Amino acid sequence: MVNFSSRAHTESPLPSSSRPSRSPAQPELAEPAFYYFAYGSCMCPVDLKRTLGEQTHPFVVGPATLKGYRLGFNRRSQRRNCGVLDIVKDPGSVVEGVLYVLPWRLSDRLDEREEIPSGGYRHETVVVRCQDRIYADVRTYVVVDKLDEELAPNDWYFNVVLRGAVTCGLSETYCWQLFDHMHQLQQRHWQNQQCRSA
Repeated sequence: MVNFSSRAHTESPLPSSSRPSRSPAQPELAEPAFYYFAYGSCMCPVDLKRTLGEQTHPFVVGPATLKGYRLGFNRRSQRRNCGVLDIVKDPGSVVEGVLYVLPWRLSDRLDEREEIPSGGYRHETVVVRCQDRIYADVRTYVVVDKLDEELAPNDWYFNVVLRGAVTCGLSETYCWQLFDHMHQLQQRHWQNQQCRSA
């Protein structure tokens, strides 16, 4: 497995003093908000817009790192019919992703996307580093019932995850590791399929 370098929690809206400093592309939010660390398909603001129903580029704080976890394709998504990403505690690893500050009114839609109501994922509260600043009480999502063995992503999921990683500025090294990890899983999947059909 490529080495990419809890507790359930319901966040309360951020006071204005806790919001990140604003970048030119990030408007001041005049409403309750929460921090969200995305490491899978939600890294792509275009794909996240599909779920949340509005532009999400303005809510991007920037690329972020999460220490003490690694990536794994530990869940089969019924919607996507393939393996999808999860994070697993691992003291020696780091996960890169995208930090958002999202309006609280979008929380339920994000939970629906992550299949909280059906027990797919659950909230995990983490601490991330973004732009040389530490952000605590950040929401992310982890798989509830993890598979014993990683399951390959399909081409659509592969592409949207990689597009999000590249367009949101994750490190080049990490993007290549992510590409290689997904590619190896797909290769193993096709080899297994060929063996079964032989």
